[in-house]
Amino acid sequence: MNRVASSPAPFWAEPIESLFARFATGADGLAEEEAAARLARCGANAIDGKEHLSAPRLLIRQFANPLVLILIFGAGVSMALRQWVDSSIILAIVLGSGLLSFFQEFRASRAVLALRARLALFATVLRDGVAETKPVTDIVPGDIVLLAAGNLVPADARVIEANDFLVTEAALTGESLPVEKSPCAVSADAPVSGRTNAVFMGASVRSGTARVLITATGGGTEFGSIAARLREQEPETDFAQGVRHFGTMLLRVMIVIVLAVLTVNQLLGRPVTESLLFAVALAVGLSPELLPAIISVTLSAGARHLARGGVIVRRLEAIENLGSMDVLCTDKTGTLTEGAVSLAGALGAAGASDCRVRDAAFLNAHFESGIADPLDAALCAAAEHDGWTPGSTIKLGEIPYDFQRRRLSVIVAQASAAARMVTKGACADVLAVCTQVAMLDGTVALDAAWRARIESLVRAQGEAGLRVLAVAERELTPAASWSRDDERDMVLLGFLTFRDPPKPDAGKAIADLAALGITVKLISGDNRHVTAHVAAEVGLDPTAMLTGAEIAAMSAPALAHKAARAQLFVEIDPQQKERIVRALQRAGHAVGFLGDGINDAPALHVADIGISVDQAVDVARESADIVLLRRDLDVLRQGVEDGRRIFANTLKYIAITTSANFGNMVSMALATPLLPFLPLLPKQILLNNFLSDLPSVAISTDRVDPEHVACPQRWDMREIQRFMVVFGLVSSAFDLLTFALLLIVLRVDAVVFQTVWFLVSLLTELVVVLILRTRRPALRSRPSRLLLWGTIATSAAALVLPWTGEPARLFGLVPLSFSLLGTSLAVVLAYAAATEAAKRRFYAHATTQHSYFFRPKRHARVGGRAKVPRRFGSGDGI
Repeated sequence: MNRVASSPAPFWAEPIESLFARFATGADGLAEEEAAARLARCGANAIDGKEHLSAPRLLIRQFANPLVLILIFGAGVSMALRQWVDSSIILAIVLGSGLLSFFQEFRASRAVLALRARLALFATVLRDGVAETKPVTDIVPGDIVLLAAGNLVPADARVIEANDFLVTEAALTGESLPVEKSPCAVSADAPVSGRTNAVFMGASVRSGTARVLITATGGGTEFGSIAARLREQEPETDFAQGVRHFGTMLLRVMIVIVLAVLTVNQLLGRPVTESLLFAVALAVGLSPELLPAIISVTLSAGARHLARGGVIVRRLEAIENLGSMDVLCTDKTGTLTEGAVSLAGALGAAGASDCRVRDAAFLNAHFESGIADPLDAALCAAAEHDGWTPGSTIKLGEIPYDFQRRRLSVIVAQASAAARMVTKGACADVLAVCTQVAMLDGTVALDAAWRARIESLVRAQGEAGLRVLAVAERELTPAASWSRDDERDMVLLGFLTFRDPPKPDAGKAIADLAALGITVKLISGDNRHVTAHVAAEVGLDPTAMLTGAEIAAMSAPALAHKAARAQLFVEIDPQQKERIVRALQRAGHAVGFLGDGINDAPALHVADIGISVDQAVDVARESADIVLLRRDLDVLRQGVEDGRRIFANTLKYIAITTSANFGNMVSMALATPLLPFLPLLPKQILLNNFLSDLPSVAISTDRVDPEHVACPQRWDMREIQRFMVVFGLVSSAFDLLTFALLLIVLRVDAVVFQTVWFLVSLLTELVVVLILRTRRPALRSRPSRLLLWGTIATSAAALVLPWTGEPARLFGLVPLSFSLLGTSLAVVLAYAAATEAAKRRFYAHATTQHSYFFRPKRHARVGGRAKVPRRFGSGDGI
């Protein structure tokens, strides 16, 4: 456990002074040198939720496959029988295949770690009395950390100071409602949920600010002690589930083939060792043993490519979900609008410009210490532009913003004047605590007539595309502290209007996403008039609208029905975002949610693909699967297209290689009892399988036809099984015809038969990749250069191999006559033509919306991913 010292009393029950002494620290924090020493002694503040294999362990894993172990056992038996050449060849091929997989996976894992490092979390730490931004992994016991709304709690800590400090501890206690924390004393036997003077790793700050003393880090935290329970496996993605089902199917086929071939060979009286190796080699030939490496390489290469385009993938499996998304929910600020908010005006309640409103708002923004907000940034920028200063005004207190009140108050005073509370926030929520309206010569009661007049003013500003906040104030009697209860009987000063124009290319980005089959839905807490104005300017239907009040009155089935048809969700409470996402999922959509705020975390968790931005608050960024380095829908569009290409290329290897292997291996299994010799020697099967896999490493670089990225797609297990059977049987039919040609027509002996069949089976496996990689005619769809030249080079090596002398003899190959070589090439060409024809028939029934191994994603579901929080390096993937 990463603790500096032990004590009979738990840290939440000790006095603060005693804790300072125990951790040898103070209110100014640790010295930099002491912090470095503690880091070396206690270790990094991280909990690894997924073990990252070292290079030696990753290498060993390549040879832990049961089939590979059987081959190694068979090679050992061959050595015992003094068959040195055969055993050496088998071991060399196994070693070569393992090293190929190792180098690919190792490179991929390094890339994953490099991308993950780009998303490291930081915290504000006091070192030598100076607030510094440090990686959370560098935090040590005894550090003093400053927390504010939106931060993740980086480690277990005792609260020293707090101001309306609310923390969400659902990851630890299961309680979704925020808990208020303060420095008050707590008994030693208090449960986690009752330790109101302590915060714990895995929690997130909902509102307010605090200063805390770190008492435990990493595995010594409460989060670390129950990490095994919290890191339970997430529900499988469609991609992972498809791979697992596919592997189960292959295993069944392999068991049948191995047992059948082994039995037949024994009945024919063939040597046990040779029969066993042949059966196992068949099974290895059927299995795409490079599948883990190919998936790893393709997804990590895709992740690197996405990163170059400004999209960081936190979980590699999320690439499939990114490509399958058909609904994107997003806020408007910074996504559809410029995000450069500016103050447009300060209006009195009657609608005229009023400097009192401006000055009060400047005071509120100047003294606020909570959530960083673009509206406050706009106020501060306007104050600086106007040369405004707070003068002799001092801050006495603050009531931070929260998402229930939707307002923020600061308490200020000037010289000997009375304390004054200045409040700004959402119009309805500020009006709710006002009883009077400020006029030039005094105040009047806020009656129904004034409320109607104010509503008309706010509506007019909203219809002009301006966002509106209300500003109010009241005098306060002297007090030691103030609370939310003091926000009452206030005087409405007026309104602030803000301008945030739509991005010039927002409409085009929405249209481009629509062309990819993705519907954009706008979710906003702003009033309906502002949101409708922006929506109309970017091409969304402003009349297809649901309000927060309407949603609150709907049942889940009714909301699912209405949400699928709505384009705008306006005046939304933060808690309703998650409900909207679940409703869209219930309607059968794969939902992406783009958010960057504290209140976006629940929706990011349940969405099929959670999307955040690099500048988002910690809790939002850690809840997301995808992080955009630039908040731009066009960046996301490029990411979606890349995701679909990556997914398509990953499944190409599975579908094509397996169908080719299936055909060849089934052919040999069927021919074995009919031939007086084995159609291929075990070492020839292994070499064939190794050489045919070499070009497949380049599958991640292959081009993808436009129709494959034109719509949301997902894994289709039935389609890939049908694909494997259809094209496998085409291959088997040609195999059996080739067998008949060699034995009945040409009457070749065993060695020549095996040589010809080695060449034919290898060349057909290589050629079929170039044919079946596309739905189009093969000559009209160019493969990538690496895939094309890799295939050509391997084919050339295969053709030359029988004439290489000693190497050919080691593998049991002999030179062929020109007539036999020509016959072999003719068979390959005929097979290519037949496969092209079969491909056209296979796709004749399909629409342009379907691919050969996945279908458009339209799946009914009740909810999204039940994600476990990923904290400080505990995530899987990046």
